[in-house]
Amino acid sequence: MFEEELNTYKLFISHTSKEDEEYTKFIDKLNDSYDFQWENHSVLGETSKEDIKKQIEPVDVVVILSGLYSMNRDTIQVQIDVARELEKPMVVIRPWGMENVPGNLESIASGVVGWNTHCVVDNIRKSGPYDDYDEYDD
Repeated sequence: MFEEELNTYKLFISHTSKEDEEYTKFIDKLNDSYDFQWENHSVLGETSKEDIKKQIEPVDVVVILSGLYSMNRDTIQVQIDVARELEKPMVVIRPWGMENVPGNLESIASGVVGWNTHCVVDNIRKSGPYDDYDEYDD
């Protein structure tokens, strides 16, 4: 796709009250994808239910970093609950270097993927509102 043809995806990426290595690494991977335009609607430090709702309302897809879920269950669960209330599709990213995600996360996800950038982007596209999904053969 040529850059002018790319749709811009509005994403909410699960986060805690402060910057985390997993969150930063994920942002870097999306930024490095040459054929994917996106906007980050997550605001680090704003984790109240009202703040989360404001962040999630305008987005196309919610991305849940399941590695953060195991360490910050209450905070991430609020984000999941708000996404479900607003009927937003959720893509769950496996913890770095692992295959399994908590069963409750797998059951609410429109897709579960590892850290391969092409797979992440494909799942976001497949879950999002645009008709630009083109599966990669990795």
